[in-house]
Amino acid sequence: MFDEATTAIITGATGNIVAYMLNGHADALRAWVSRIFRTGGEARHSLPLRALEEDSAALALGAATESDIRARWSVLLTSLLAAHPELRAEVNALATTSVPASVVNLGSQNNYGSGPFIAGHNFGSISSAPGRKVE
Repeated sequence: MFDEATTAIITGATGNIVAYMLNGHADALRAWVSRIFRTGGEARHSLPLRALEEDSAALALGAATESDIRARWSVLLTSLLAAHPELRAEVNALATTSVPASVVNLGSQNNYGSGPFIAGHNFGSISSAPGRKVE
């Protein structure tokens, strides 16, 4: 149906859509999906937005595989480009965009002494009134 270049663009875009979801950046796709699928009335516009929400949740919960999500978005993008070939450049822009990496904050906690530690640095031990048992 499409030439090799368009097929590669669709493949790259679907891969990036999954990467955005896996890195917790599905919200960043919402504006793009809303803009690119704005043609065709409310039903055609809301389906991809609903798919974005459902697929993000399914991927996070392990209810769908990356392959499942790529296949679904491949169908959506193929249908879009078949109806609107002028949007190829916008789909290509997503296909060639670097996906932001997920941010992981690593920290360390140092606790010295005995007793329970609730966040932060604690030095020393817990004292109780004489004769009281601390559990």
